[in-house]
Amino acid sequence: MNENRIVGAAKQVKGTIKEAVGKVAGNPDLEAEGKADKLEGKLQNAAGKVEDAIDGAQKAVRRSREES
Repeated sequence: MNENRIVGAAKQVKGTIKEAVGKVAGNPDLEAEGKADKLEGKLQNAAGKVEDAIDGAQKAVRRSREES
């Protein structure tokens, strides 16, 4: 797991909290900000997953070459 996945997950949690507080407080701006934070976190987490997949593929290629 890389840093993008960790930071992305944290942003999603932060966004969820902001969104809920915005709903309860009747603050549509805070609610929208929370939704934006959640989306940003999801995108960053997805980028981290892609990085992990690339790293895994590179390691598999190296192992394959070493075995040959």
